[in-house]
Amino acid sequence: MTDKKGLLIVVSGPSGTGKGTICKAITQKRDDVFLSVSATTRQSREGEQNGVHYHFLSKAEFEQNIKNGQMLEHAVFCGNYYGTPKKAVDQMLEAGKNVILEIEVQGAMKVREKYPEGVYVFVLPPSMDELRRRLTGRGTETDDVVEERLKTALKEFEYIEKYNYILLNDEVDKAVARLEAIIDAEHCRMERNIKFIEEVCKL
Repeated sequence: MTDKKGLLIVVSGPSGTGKGTICKAITQKRDDVFLSVSATTRQSREGEQNGVHYHFLSKAEFEQNIKNGQMLEHAVFCGNYYGTPKKAVDQMLEAGKNVILEIEVQGAMKVREKYPEGVYVFVLPPSMDELRRRLTGRGTETDDVVEERLKTALKEFEYIEKYNYILLNDEVDKAVARLEAIIDAEHCRMERNIKFIEEVCKL
C-alpha cells in the first residue's frame, strides 16, 4: 500500500539516554530498518568495532570527506567530529529501507534542512537523576565529562520542538515498540501515499 521509498528516521537525544540500544534493537527486530553507521574522530571504546559501531577516522580523513561532499551532515561534539556518510543512506532509501540516523542535535538540524520530509525522534530519559546514573554506570567517563554531558543535555532539550516525536526510554522493550509504532504510522501518512490513493480512487 505505502510508498516504496524508505523513511529517513533521525534519532537524537542526550548521551546516556540509550538511543543506541534502541536503534540496535529495532534493526534486529525488523529487516526493513537499516542503521546508518556514523563516522567519528573519537577514540573507540572497549568492544567497539570499526565499520560496525562507527567508522573511526583521523581528523585529516574526516575533513577530507567533508571537503569532498561525502558527508550528509557533520558536527563537533565534545571536541570530536561526528558525521553521516551520504552515499549509503541514499542507496538504502531508494531500495525501500527505513534508514535510521542516530545523531546528535547539531547534525539532526542540518539533516532537517535537506530532508524536511524525514521523521525526527528525540529520546528522553525518565529523569535527569536517571540520566546521571546511566552516564556514571558506564564507567568510561570521568566525573568532569559526566557533568559536561549533563550540561550539554540541558542545551539539547531546547531543540525538542524541532522534532516530530519524543520517545521515552524508561524500558528498552517499550521504547522499541513505540519507535516501531512511529515508523508504521508514518508510512500511512496521507502525503506519503498520494500515488496509491490516486490509483485506488479512480474509476
